Amino acid sequence: PAGHLIEPHIHKQRNDYVHLTNETLFIRSGKVRVDFYTQNKEYFDSRIIKTGDVILLAQSGHGFEILEPSQIIEVKQGPYNAEADKERF
Repeated sequence: PAGHLIEPHIHKQRNDYVHLTNETLFIRSGKVRVDFYTQNKEYFDSRIIKTGDVILLAQSGHGFEILEPSQIIEVKQGPYNAEADKERF
């Protein structure tokens, strides 16, 4: 829903065949602000994505604010452990 926050986070390096988790978001409907952070967790920039947009998030910190009710499809390569893979800040 509008106003929902997804905490900024970076994906940790892993000790198996996947070294960083990349993710792709497909915005089926709605409007989302994407906040970008450096690997040092410093704010860098923000962009608005909306219905029909696709974004690839690789090797950077990122967070989201849902600006209006949205449907988002998130794709990540596996295996994935939501708690062990992320560092929230």
